[in-house]
Amino acid sequence: MFIAKKHISRRTLLRGMGAALALPLLDSMAPAQTPWRGTPASPRIRLACIEMVHGAAGSTDEGARQHLWSPETDGAAFDFSYSLEPLAPFREYITIVSGTDARQAEAFAPTEVGADHFRSSAVFLTATHPKQTGGSDFFGGISIDQLYAQRQDTPWPSIQLGIEHLEPTNSCGFTYNCIYSDAISWASPTTPLPPTINPRIGFENLLGNRGPAAARASAQRAGRSILDGIVPDATRLQNTLGPGDRSRLSQYLEEVRGIERRIQAIEKHNASGEKRELFAAPLGVPDSWEDHVKLMFDLQVLAFAAEITRVSTFKMSHDVSNRIFPESGVKAPFHTLSHHDELPSKIAEFARLNRYHVGLVPYFLEKLKNTPDGDGSLLDHALVLYGSPMGDSQTHNHRRVPLFLAGRACGQVKGNLHRVCPAGTPQANALLTIMHKLGVPIDIVGDSTGEIAI
Repeated sequence: MFIAKKHISRRTLLRGMGAALALPLLDSMAPAQTPWRGTPASPRIRLACIEMVHGAAGSTDEGARQHLWSPETDGAAFDFSYSLEPLAPFREYITIVSGTDARQAEAFAPTEVGADHFRSSAVFLTATHPKQTGGSDFFGGISIDQLYAQRQDTPWPSIQLGIEHLEPTNSCGFTYNCIYSDAISWASPTTPLPPTINPRIGFENLLGNRGPAAARASAQRAGRSILDGIVPDATRLQNTLGPGDRSRLSQYLEEVRGIERRIQAIEKHNASGEKRELFAAPLGVPDSWEDHVKLMFDLQVLAFAAEITRVSTFKMSHDVSNRIFPESGVKAPFHTLSHHDELPSKIAEFARLNRYHVGLVPYFLEKLKNTPDGDGSLLDHALVLYGSPMGDSQTHNHRRVPLFLAGRACGQVKGNLHRVCPAGTPQANALLTIMHKLGVPIDIVGDSTGEIAI
């Protein structure tokens, strides 16, 4: 390979009975002594969009004065706020955008007043006001993840993951179809893409498992690995690789197997007959929100590393969820606490919960940073958007919505920046900016009026 400058395809698969596992980026995927840039295996930008619903304490008037979310100083010399402090170890990769409004989530007609819970998520990545309907004639906008996904050549254009699921055929309230609350990804104004919440399904989808359902179920009950069938193919490939690639491939296969073991342990526990907190959830869903979130982050890292897809969305909750997060130290249910009655003590508790939710993101960023990807890491080649289309959850307004970015996007984003936008700046401007950083040549997203300097 070295002398002839031969290389293996970036789309090489390890195949077995009913499974096809894509590979991470290996040195052998580029001709010897050839820079990554310009080769077919050249790293591309991965886009991950994460919604944590129902605003932030820092979007209240009191929270804004205390800088509970947005740092006090604009520019590079900022101090992390209370809610964002868990991101401090990744400062060089973080871009905070403050002061934007998600105006398309506001009520446009008297019948829409009070329906923010059932409209907001559909606006998060589309910046488009959804049609008020409880029927099947729902109508929204195209989300930025799908605008980017349309330009990809990966096995999966995109993946959609979530933590909680709503029945999409029923009206959730104020004559809004539940799909508006459930899907943040929209392939077209009439094609929402609801998230997968079961880690088992997400895992098998990424491995291209197309074996008979009965055979897969039998293997799961027996505790066998979905990877068993690809061992012969993996061994053959290992014999053709150099030492560095052999080590990377072995590490990758163990990472995949580790995810599978965790899913199997969850399924075994949930099938044991012990009392479950989430008794109606699928067998592969853990009771622990934190464990669930980390599994879904791991699936995204796996997908990005093997370029099964370059695009993901992840919905971490629903506006009306009254889940309690015991690991946060906050005992009040989420939705109840979000309606804090403007009491400073409750705003402070809500900020503590916001900090806890943000505090799970470094797990994802650390995994991306530690995953090699050609001439850098996945975090160097990724752009992660985290935010909410709600501002002050007490009043259901959509001003000063919480939003930050992470990653370098293959050098398109510098990081270590807090950008304070003029009052009234559309949140859509951030979405338009992201599109341009990703190389998507469009002039407008929703109600955008221009780019944000980041």
